[in-house]
Amino acid sequence: MSVDRCRIIDLPRINEPRGNLTFVEGGRHIPFELQRVYYLYDVPGGAERGGHAHRSLEQVIIALSGSFDVLIDDGFENRRYHLNRSYAGLYVPSMIWRELNNFSTGSVCLVLASAHFDEADYYRSYQEFQAVVRKRAA
Repeated sequence: MSVDRCRIIDLPRINEPRGNLTFVEGGRHIPFELQRVYYLYDVPGGAERGGHAHRSLEQVIIALSGSFDVLIDDGFENRRYHLNRSYAGLYVPSMIWRELNNFSTGSVCLVLASAHFDEADYYRSYQEFQAVVRKRAA
């Protein structure tokens, strides 16, 4: 499981004087069938979100408004993405730790997910996550 599997996905844009439009179709614009959508907003300054990995769930994270950073980590290597365009999403496959921080005032984070919520799919301890990925790599 490598951070190289994470990537920015440019979403379709229709630009016109009355306002721009971006749309997402599961299995077409994102690499999975869409099962759940949620969004984060009113995140207080200095707060962090995420802080977990998923055993099988895949996500696309989009800054609908404002900006924030996403730190991704595969247990060996990490990268930071600064999201600030509503027509670009960060694809995060399964078994990648993610942390979201540096939220600008008024930012809105949209998350598209490949499955319904399932607490059993989460790694909430970085140490447990890291131990699992390092054992798989050995």
